[in-house]
Amino acid sequence: MAEEEEFSPNLLTDGMERSNGDFVPPDGLCWVSVLSCLLLACSYVGSLYVWKSDLPRDHPTVIKRRFTSVLIVSGLSPLFVWAWREFTGVRTVPSLLALMGIRFEGLIPAIILPLMLTMVLFLGPLTQLAMDCPWSFLDGIRVALDPWFWMLCFSDMRWLRNQVVAPLTEELVFRACMLPMLVPCAGPLAAIFTCPLFFGVAHFHHVIELLRFRQGTLSGIFLSAVFQFSYTAVFGAYTAFLFVRTGHLMGPVLCHSFCNYMGFPAVSTAMEHPHRFVVLSSYLMGVLLFLLFLFPFTDPSYYGLPTPVCTLTSSPSSLCLS
Repeated sequence: MAEEEEFSPNLLTDGMERSNGDFVPPDGLCWVSVLSCLLLACSYVGSLYVWKSDLPRDHPTVIKRRFTSVLIVSGLSPLFVWAWREFTGVRTVPSLLALMGIRFEGLIPAIILPLMLTMVLFLGPLTQLAMDCPWSFLDGIRVALDPWFWMLCFSDMRWLRNQVVAPLTEELVFRACMLPMLVPCAGPLAAIFTCPLFFGVAHFHHVIELLRFRQGTLSGIFLSAVFQFSYTAVFGAYTAFLFVRTGHLMGPVLCHSFCNYMGFPAVSTAMEHPHRFVVLSSYLMGVLLFLLFLFPFTDPSYYGLPTPVCTLTSSPSSLCLS
């Protein structure tokens, strides 16, 4: 059995011994991990198209139907991780839920610090938004504390999709479920840049709808798809970094929701703003402060050392260290 190159559950079980406390990945683990992630991504995207309809994606009926199917797939997604773990024989001290970032240790810092870090990155757009907003700061506070405002938000299907359902289900599927399967074979750094590829490709399904409803020229749709893939891949790498460093699902979900609300920074509009110097300076300051605070704000010591997903590494990684 030891001489065989083929992947087998027995070989995996025998190969899970630890040498000097390090995790030893079994042969063939990467193939199983990548195929599991691919199947999970296809299941997520496929769930959006089980309903036949001639209505556009923003129609409330379409959104409600997709809520149903995507929530079912997302609810079942932990079974993919469980089946992967049982088939490969991977055994770790943290529970399955802890590996997926669902735990109480370090929860408060995980809610606050990653979101603050992301808001620092968006300092430019936030400054621009504050300058152009007709409301005063106190008016904004009053609206934020008004229950009717939140009732209107939660009754809006598009708001509910963009701010709640999409961030929660996408981070659960593409980060919390995929990273524990990718880290053992690729290591934290490679997994951070591999995981977003599934996330980026999954967003290509928007091209189908753009072509179907003829919303633009073929070249325009293609360029839009390339841009969206690039943007979602970079964003996916960032939230994967947050997940590995903090070991929590909540931080990436909140950052995802915030970024969906802000959208892509309108740099061209900033260039033409009446207070262009102030706005552009805030853009630059935001990027510099983000790079300065990136590692301090995600220091694993705030969230419980080691973070659960880091226990799956075959060798110590600087990403997992304080």
